[in-house]
Amino acid sequence: MACPNVWSEALDRRLGLWRSLLVYHGIPWRRAQLRRFYRRFVPAGGLAFDVGAHTGNRLQAFLDLGARVVAVEPQPELAARLARRYGHDTRVYLVDGALGRAPGRAPLLSSPRTPTVATLSGDFVARAGAAPSFEGVRWQSGPEVAVSTLDALIAVHGRPDFVKIDVEGFELEVLLGLNQPLPALSFEYVPAVRDVALSCIDRLEQLAGPQRYRYAASLGERLHLMRPDGEPADALRAWLQALAADAPSGDVHAWLPD
Repeated sequence: MACPNVWSEALDRRLGLWRSLLVYHGIPWRRAQLRRFYRRFVPAGGLAFDVGAHTGNRLQAFLDLGARVVAVEPQPELAARLARRYGHDTRVYLVDGALGRAPGRAPLLSSPRTPTVATLSGDFVARAGAAPSFEGVRWQSGPEVAVSTLDALIAVHGRPDFVKIDVEGFELEVLLGLNQPLPALSFEYVPAVRDVALSCIDRLEQLAGPQRYRYAASLGERLHLMRPDGEPADALRAWLQALAADAPSGDVHAWLPD
């Protein structure tokens, strides 16, 4: 007979998955909102990387826009769900694992009841986990997962038009595995560990050289750029530095001017 802890963990995982499906797929008009939001970044016939694909709502939006998609997801349950849904779609290439600065393997830290916050960053767990917005998250060691790099994916699939990175505090490590500027990308920011986002901007500016990216933030899941025309790196840095520690998280979007 299975012990109560095993049943409890299985229930937590099932509840967490259904919660994620409700949040990301349960709003009838959200799919159309995602298409409108990402149209400026993902051209028809283009290529998008979804790093931290989770339940696949961004992946689906990129497909709806007519793009090919490389989707990366380290959580076994979510990777299996993506395989069931998209495994036979020739426009989609699924990567069961994570991205970082170098190939290898790393332990995954996850929260069964809140699977949106799985990470490879112990530092993120220690610092962001102490913030009020994470008080309901209970972290535990998960499986060891394969780690690849953005450079490796580009070598196989080509240069993407857009890369979405949502990896809970591991964003800089993902960008350190990239050694060329890309047309557009996004990465998550969390005010409790804003230094990660600030370092991501530094990395992008290093990669861009004289071209320079334009930046704009979007709050939470609102799917709206606060400054649609973008602003220079220093302006976005100042905005991030001024955020309260308990401010909501969101995404930074960066793109190279035409």
